[in-house]
Amino acid sequence: MLQEKMRSMLTMLGIVIGIAAVLAMLAIGDGAKRIVMQEFEKYGSHFTVSRNPWIWRGDRVFPNRSGEHLKYEDVLAIEAECPTVESVIPSISGEVLAQAEGGATKWAEYDGVNSYFPIGMQWQIQQGRFFSEDEFNNRRKVCTLGTEVVTELFENQDPIGKEIKLSLQGGRPNRFTVLGVMAKRGRSLQYGFSWDNIVFIPLTTAQDRFKGTHRVNYISVRAIDADSIEKTAEEVRAVLRKRHRNQDNFFNVSFHTAAVKELDKISRIIKIMLSSIAGFSLFVGSIGIMNMMLVSVNQRTREIGIRRAIGAKRRDILLQFLIEAVVMCSIGGLLGIGLGIGIGYACSNIAVKIVKVVPQWPVVISPQWMAVSVSISTCIGIVFGLYPAVRASQLSPIEALRTE
Repeated sequence: MLQEKMRSMLTMLGIVIGIAAVLAMLAIGDGAKRIVMQEFEKYGSHFTVSRNPWIWRGDRVFPNRSGEHLKYEDVLAIEAECPTVESVIPSISGEVLAQAEGGATKWAEYDGVNSYFPIGMQWQIQQGRFFSEDEFNNRRKVCTLGTEVVTELFENQDPIGKEIKLSLQGGRPNRFTVLGVMAKRGRSLQYGFSWDNIVFIPLTTAQDRFKGTHRVNYISVRAIDADSIEKTAEEVRAVLRKRHRNQDNFFNVSFHTAAVKELDKISRIIKIMLSSIAGFSLFVGSIGIMNMMLVSVNQRTREIGIRRAIGAKRRDILLQFLIEAVVMCSIGGLLGIGLGIGIGYACSNIAVKIVKVVPQWPVVISPQWMAVSVSISTCIGIVFGLYPAVRASQLSPIEALRTE
C-alpha cells in the first residue's frame, strides 16, 4: 500500500513539475512583454524627428551640408497644422556638471524642453512643479531634477527653492533655481541611460546659455492614437518640407514602435522556447501517468475480477480507472500552479540580478493561464489514462480471478 502511494506521488510529481514549469515560463514571458510596453511608455511619443548627420545618394553617403536645421518655430507649425498630432516636445541635450550650494557635484544630462513636457511624456512630478509657459517664454534659469541628481546633490534635504550651478565642461557656471523633482522613471533598456539622471530646463534657456543657437536637436511627436502614426508622420513631413524649401533629406523620422516591435519579437521567441522546454517536461510526466496506470492495472487484476464477478460492467471499470487518472492529474495541476507561481517569483528575482538594467521583473500570473493549466492537466488524465482504463475494462472476470 505504501509503495502504491509512493508510486502515485512520484508519478504526480511529473505533472506538478510540468505544469509549474509551463506556468512559470509563461509568467516570466508575459512579464518581459510588460517590460517592453513600459519601455515604450517611457518615451511618451510615437516617433522622433532629428537632423540627419549623413545623406545617402545612391549607394554612397555624404555629410549633411544642408543649411536647414530644426527650430522651435517648426514645433509651433506642427502643432497648428497637423490635426492627428496629440503632443509635440522639442528638446536639446548635453552633459553638464551640476553643483549644489554645499559643494556636492554630479555629472548629469541636461534636457532643454518645453513646459508641456510632463504631460506629453506622461511623467508625474514627485515634488514641487515643472517650469511654466511664462518661465519658458522669458528664458528663466529654473530647473526640475531627476531623483538621482537630487540624491547626489542634496541627500535628505528638501531641494525646492535652492540654487544649483550648471556648467558645461570648461564653461562658465550658471545659477538655476530648483522648482521640482520628477518621479522615478528608471533606465532605458534600449539606450542604457538613466531617466533619473537628468536636469530639465526651459529649451529657450538652454539655447541661450549652453548652445548659443536657436536650433532644436529633436522633436518628439505623439499621434492621437496608434492607428494614426503613419498619417501623423506624413503630416509632419509635409509641414517640414514646406518650411524648409521642400528638402526632406535633411531630417530623419525614427519610429519608437519599430524598436518596441523588435523587443517584443525577442520576448515572444524567448517565451516560445521556454514554454516548449516546459511542455516537453509535461509530456514526459504524462507518459509517467500512463505507465503508472498500466502498472496499477496489472497489480489490481484480481480486484477488477472481483468487481466484474459481483456485477460491475466494463463501463464501470473504465470510469474507475479514468477518474483515478483525471483526479491524479488535476491534483497535480493545482499543486503545479502553486509551485509555478513560486518558481515565477524566484526566476524574477534571479533575472533582476542578472539583467541589472531593470529594477524589477514583473511576474504576470493571469487567471486565464491558471485555468488553461488545470484544463491541460485534466486533458492529460483523460488522454493518457484512457488506454490503461480501456485495458482494465476488457479483462475477463474468470482470467482476472485466477490471478494471484
